[in-house]
Amino acid sequence: MIYFLLYLFFEVLVSVNISSEIGGLNTFGEIIFSAFIGIYILFHFQATLVENMQAVSTRQIDLQKFQELNVFTLLGAILLIIPGFLTDIIGILLQFSVFTSMLVNRFSAKYNSKPKESNSNYTKDNNVIDVEIISDSISRD
Repeated sequence: MIYFLLYLFFEVLVSVNISSEIGGLNTFGEIIFSAFIGIYILFHFQATLVENMQAVSTRQIDLQKFQELNVFTLLGAILLIIPGFLTDIIGILLQFSVFTSMLVNRFSAKYNSKPKESNSNYTKDNNVIDVEIISDSISRD
């Protein structure tokens, strides 16, 4: 709830400042234009999906990044449809794979750095190698 209020506060600040500079008619035109761009991206999402699939097939990205990049593209398109200058800025940034890769790397590094809890009741020594010894019971003549 606090994040939504913080976002709303910054959205109002940015929108009022930009609207006062460019005027009411231009603000209306920007809202309509960015909504059309967002709808266009949603209709042509298949091309982005194919591009990301080719990146997976050439092993430029892994499957997790493939999913996250596609989610960010869709999220960016939805943000472009929603009226507001801050949402438009974020929506445009999410359309570029450089920014989405930075976001994915940033949040996945935080997520992967958290220690994982072990479900087992015993502790395992990392310096021990488990092996199986098979005796040779066949006599050689």
